[in-house]
Amino acid sequence: MTQAQDTKAPGPDHRLLADLRLCESAVWDALVQGNQHADSAALADSFLGVYSDGFSGKTEHVQQLANGPVVQTYALSGMRVLPVGGNHALLAYRADFDRGGPEGPEAMYVSSIWQRTDDGWINIFSQDTPATAQT
Repeated sequence: MTQAQDTKAPGPDHRLLADLRLCESAVWDALVQGNQHADSAALADSFLGVYSDGFSGKTEHVQQLANGPVVQTYALSGMRVLPVGGNHALLAYRADFDRGGPEGPEAMYVSSIWQRTDDGWINIFSQDTPATAQT
């Protein structure tokens, strides 16, 4: 089961939020489907991921799907968008997901920076912050 919920954004930011929600969900869908091609298409060649276990480039992000899906289910909530110049925006949200392993469900807060190109939006940066039990 996958799901994304929007936080209401006033005015033109509402459309931006809707567009980026779809883009971000495509990345999560790729993780659920084990789809390296879809994951690669969503990430810039210069993509940088900042995670609790270190840095990741596009190659490492895509390579995690070499043996298939790495997430079974996910839900995205509390989405908010912050335009950062004319062709960039930061999308922040909470992700609740299950990898299907013994650790059980996990939660984190994610900040992703997307860049508008002639071909659409592409993810250039993502940082995950594990959610604590109090959040």
